[in-house]
Amino acid sequence: MAPLVPFEDIVHFFADFEHTAFRLETRRGYATDRNGARFQAFMRGIDPAPEPDHPWNVNVRQKARAGARFSRVRIIDEPPTDGQRFLMATAAGGVAAGEDIRVLGRTDAEQLGIDLAHDYWLFDSTTLVRMHIDDLDTTVGVEVITDEAAVLTACRARDTALAAAVPTAEVWAAVRSTV
Repeated sequence: MAPLVPFEDIVHFFADFEHTAFRLETRRGYATDRNGARFQAFMRGIDPAPEPDHPWNVNVRQKARAGARFSRVRIIDEPPTDGQRFLMATAAGGVAAGEDIRVLGRTDAEQLGIDLAHDYWLFDSTTLVRMHIDDLDTTVGVEVITDEAAVLTACRARDTALAAAVPTAEVWAAVRSTV
């Protein structure tokens, strides 16, 4: 295992990548979401408003204008957890900024052989940033991996997940109608 570094040490990748940044999200929820005001409001029935001026969305738009692409696949349970529902509810802002955000059922992902042990970011199909998240859903550090075999495995998982996943808006519309 590569040494763990703080997440803050890799944030430059989001501005520095040239072509693609892909995220696989495997968790049922994230502490950073649960601790935030938007999540708390969502749990009280208030829909999260888009945040077009949020630094994340600004960066996504800038990278898209430069020809680069952000995409992600979120693994969801049946039924989705509160954390997964929140992520689906907030996805529209990222999509509006230019991010391709899709969801894939956990059972489907497992049947496709996608390794769900770690969340990760994959930059330009050359750098894998494997996230280490504790039992309380807090990121405790990340590994920066350039080993060709590990990166190739992540690329294959990305390609499989993107091909099988569906746009978040489609699933969110169905989920939202049941709550």
